Amino acid sequence: MFQPFQLERINTPFLFFTGKGGVGKTSTACASAVALADEGKKVLIVSTDPASNLQDVLEIDLTNTPKVIPNVPNLYACNLDPEEAAKNYREKVVGPYRGKLPESVVATMEEQLSGACTVEIAAFDEFTRLLADETIIKEYDHILFDTAPTGHTLRLLQLPTAWSGFLEESTHGASCLGPLSGLNDKKDVYSRTVEALSDSVKTTLCLVSRPEVSSLQEANRASLELKGIGITNQLLIMNGLLKEFTSDDVVSTAFYQRQQHAVNSIPKELKQVPTYSLPFVSFSLTGIHHLRSFFNGESLPPVEINAELDSNRSVSELHDVIHDFSVSNKRIILSMGKGGVGKTTVASAIAVGLVEKGHKVHLTTTDPASHVNDMFTNNHLHKNLIISSIQPHEEVKKYKEEVLSKASEELDEEGLAYLQEDLNSPCTEEIAVFRAFADVVAKSEEEIVVIDTAPTGHTLLLLDSAQHYHKELSRSSGEVPENVAKLLPRLRNPEETSVVIVTVAETTPVFEASRLQEDLKRAGILPVWWIINQSLYATNTKDPILLGRALSERTWIHKVNKELATRSAIIPWHSEEKIGYDQLKELSSS
Repeated sequence: MFQPFQLERINTPFLFFTGKGGVGKTSTACASAVALADEGKKVLIVSTDPASNLQDVLEIDLTNTPKVIPNVPNLYACNLDPEEAAKNYREKVVGPYRGKLPESVVATMEEQLSGACTVEIAAFDEFTRLLADETIIKEYDHILFDTAPTGHTLRLLQLPTAWSGFLEESTHGASCLGPLSGLNDKKDVYSRTVEALSDSVKTTLCLVSRPEVSSLQEANRASLELKGIGITNQLLIMNGLLKEFTSDDVVSTAFYQRQQHAVNSIPKELKQVPTYSLPFVSFSLTGIHHLRSFFNGESLPPVEINAELDSNRSVSELHDVIHDFSVSNKRIILSMGKGGVGKTTVASAIAVGLVEKGHKVHLTTTDPASHVNDMFTNNHLHKNLIISSIQPHEEVKKYKEEVLSKASEELDEEGLAYLQEDLNSPCTEEIAVFRAFADVVAKSEEEIVVIDTAPTGHTLLLLDSAQHYHKELSRSSGEVPENVAKLLPRLRNPEETSVVIVTVAETTPVFEASRLQEDLKRAGILPVWWIINQSLYATNTKDPILLGRALSERTWIHKVNKELATRSAIIPWHSEEKIGYDQLKELSSS
């Protein structure tokens, strides 16, 4: 259906590999780098991902200085750490105010600069340093970046008043433009970098996706977002496509059919992007030998799975999670995780399972990519199940109108122009959605509220700062809304609230879930349950390729069970999607 990914089609010096966690962008980028180096090209691969596993894939310790990769003479790699860069940047901005401003104000400034926006800008700053250095550019035939800048970051850098003196003088408090406040001296370098990214002669953007409906929808959104700011030289890599199936293996047959369904459902806009495929392989994509095998189509024999899961305590099942929530009388349950891990399905199954135990449940979502309503299409609903959806676009519009209406009485034209830009940020969306989500919970005192995706710890800390100091995030009304003020203590109360972290047993999703847990801990919320979803290890597949991949899951199941989770459960990979109340009821009892 798709031609195999062929690097001879790439003729630009810069290649950016982007995609959601778990789609295999790091392994694809590394395999591409090895293949180009084997052709005699001098190649540098750089990671700007805070959860980078570049050194795990290449099996060598890396720093921010390019290092030659053993057994691949033309390949160099470095691991830029945007988290460390963000830390240094925060201190650069906040440091001069220590001892001069109240500690509470300094703490609020630090929290403003601790979110994803600051990390994105720090990552951009790190690779801009490479792209702006002509000596480095001339030294390599190709520079590959694992994780590209998002459209949001690039738009942020293009906002006109973000670079003005008003930003430094403003006291209203930036929710998202704050990370730019110390970068005026780099405006020209950043502008040249953005231009290079938009130059199809210099840059190719490689969108990496799995042959899964949700993954392809995410790729489509990224493609449109980046096209909207001029990055049009794109290609799509369909990673992990099962070429054939074992006819007498139910799991193998269903796996193949589900992939084919996803491929046939590619969004129409994404169909316009040149698309290539890479195979689903039985082995873990770490080490140079495996990376070479990935591209040349070599088949490696899987290792038989004979051992039981190595753990000192058993791993539970989904019905155990639901039973725990029921008997402990949890009132708020948050299902959190990265895109593509199945958190919507898990949230829906938990809601149905609790209804079946006699509880009245309100299932809602704050995820714009979620399809909670679709989970129950053409199917009856139990009288004790209420389903709703918080629409970020509508909530942001309402929030902006409220903020600008109040600010117009106090700010001049320049101030209002800056504030309007400031409000066009993901931080604004988080806060607007959080307020709406607080309202839903406040109206549901008599129900168990199950939320598909919830505010991050960063958002909670920002709101907490506003609650204590009546600063930036209270600007719309002069104070934190009552429902928000009541909700924060509830979310921190383990007797009332529980967070379920959903992941799959693969490198990047587990690392990203771990970072999410640390983020929540900073906000005073300790997740108890982790759910490992879509596990091939938990199936009885005999397909040699799927069997090999199942074995590779054991490392990550062990890590979750022994190191990360207080309690964990596994949901096997199912041969069919669980859609509708009855099927979700079946899943919840498994």
